[in-house]
Amino acid sequence: MRTFLTLTGYQFTWLACAFGENKFSLPSLGIFIGVIYLILYLYFSYNKIKFFKVALCIAVPGYLFDTLMVYFNIYLFNSALIFGTLPLWMIILWLSFSTLFDELLIFFKNYKIIGLFLSTLLGPFTYFISESIGVISINNLILFFVLMIIFWFLLMMYYLEIILKKI
Repeated sequence: MRTFLTLTGYQFTWLACAFGENKFSLPSLGIFIGVIYLILYLYFSYNKIKFFKVALCIAVPGYLFDTLMVYFNIYLFNSALIFGTLPLWMIILWLSFSTLFDELLIFFKNYKIIGLFLSTLLGPFTYFISESIGVISINNLILFFVLMIIFWFLLMMYYLEIILKKI
């Protein structure tokens, strides 16, 4: 049941962030839904300290990567609610995404090759899909995919080889 709630909560957050501004003209919808999800997740979390550590270890590199991608004009977010170079809801989205690492992706500890393959496939694909719904505009498709695949591979390696062993 926790798995279902974690996946559902993250998915609702992603949908609210992706569609809130572009389809419903509600740029803060993703922030609102994401904060509610994070509060509920923390409330039911078995180990809040561990979650905070995992969240920082995943959300910070993710946010920095997105910041660099926007800074170097690889892709741009189509948002009016920008904080620095990214939409404000990206902070919430990365923190929400980190709940998957805290709760579910630990499964890949014993299946590293599958975890690495899925992260290098699904991470870039999610961003690519975001372009088709108007969330981002990709300016350099080849460089986008090369950097995305490298980032998602490294993020999963970092999680599997360092975070799981240290936290």
